[in-house]
Amino acid sequence: MKIIVAVDSNWGIGKNNDLLFHLKADMQHFVAHTKGKTVIMGSNTLRSFPNGMPLKGRINIVLNPDGAEADAKEKGYVLVKSLDELSEAARRHDMSEIYVIGGAMMYHTMLPYCEEAIITKVDADGEASVFFDNLDEMNNWECSYISEPVLDNGYTIRFCTYKNKAPLSF
Repeated sequence: MKIIVAVDSNWGIGKNNDLLFHLKADMQHFVAHTKGKTVIMGSNTLRSFPNGMPLKGRINIVLNPDGAEADAKEKGYVLVKSLDELSEAARRHDMSEIYVIGGAMMYHTMLPYCEEAIITKVDADGEASVFFDNLDEMNNWECSYISEPVLDNGYTIRFCTYKNKAPLSF
């Protein structure tokens, strides 16, 4: 299982239930990694998408303890109401092709179980109100790859890969 996220220079990821930056190269990077795969998200992340619809071309698993089966069926996502149900649903898929895509609580909860974190680092302060755990300060995570800088919508970004030296089994 992997995490994919864009962070600002303070490891911020969002504010007002939205992304800090709208970056075409980062979005292409996200799509390249997740298209045809399974994505896991919390209910706020689903609500942040246009019309609250799941991502096309992916199996969408949404953790929402208060979610309605009718909504999941109508919109075409897998609803789970607990971490146990999430684990059960995830195990039905290739764990190496599952991406945790948000939000902050889901990232924090799932981070210990992920083998890899695909981080887009934006060289800017997005004035975030929501943050991702700083992997540079965590002993069990190490950066294994940093791309050359890319200019995207006026921002310098780098695509980074972090490896978890001791992921927990999920």
